Amino acid sequence: MFRINNSILIFLFFIAPFTYAQIQPAMLDRPMTNFTMPTYDGKTVSLSDFKGKNVLIVFPRGYAAENRWCSICNYQYAQMLDLDKKIKGKADLQILYVFPYSEEKTHEWFDAFPDQMAGIEAMKTPKDQSEQSLRRAAFAKNYFTEKYEFKKGEVPTPFPILIDSARTVSKSLGLFMTEWGGSKVDQNIPAVFLLDKNGVLKFKYIGQSTADRPGVDYLIKVLEKLL
Repeated sequence: MFRINNSILIFLFFIAPFTYAQIQPAMLDRPMTNFTMPTYDGKTVSLSDFKGKNVLIVFPRGYAAENRWCSICNYQYAQMLDLDKKIKGKADLQILYVFPYSEEKTHEWFDAFPDQMAGIEAMKTPKDQSEQSLRRAAFAKNYFTEKYEFKKGEVPTPFPILIDSARTVSKSLGLFMTEWGGSKVDQNIPAVFLLDKNGVLKFKYIGQSTADRPGVDYLIKVLEKLL
């Protein structure tokens, strides 16, 4: 008969709860678990620092493929800059933007950002008329409706850019993947979480595809209804 050593049982008793505690899905109408992360500008912030404010936490995908950033994530960042301007002073909203990469890799993302946005505009008017290019152009015209232009070294960061290099928060929320959407690369499933002034989760979106994320107008409607 198989017998379990008492010391093993004691080990499992203590280690199992700890392991389980690392998986902490965000539940609607419940407070979101606090976290602390370094920021792109060298500071450290905790979610609890923003108690008393509505908080919008955005997790972009990051890479869409090896050595290729997600264009939709770039466009989303430009939209968040728009949202920050439109909503400022109206909903007491604090945006947090979380990258699952190191500070160096995040710097690469910001450095490439102006070219990425120019590439989105170029996608709308392809030089060749291949079927694939025309399909991409149709998607770009339908999805990337606004035109944004940025200069290298001058990309605004009006809200905290959080560096989740250990992927601690991303993994705890079930977002970090090494394969998703047909792409084998370190990335997050795109996600958006909206908390009220008490830190209670009122809205969440976790992507089923890379193109289904809510835009600025939709988020403003959510803010107006929920907050």
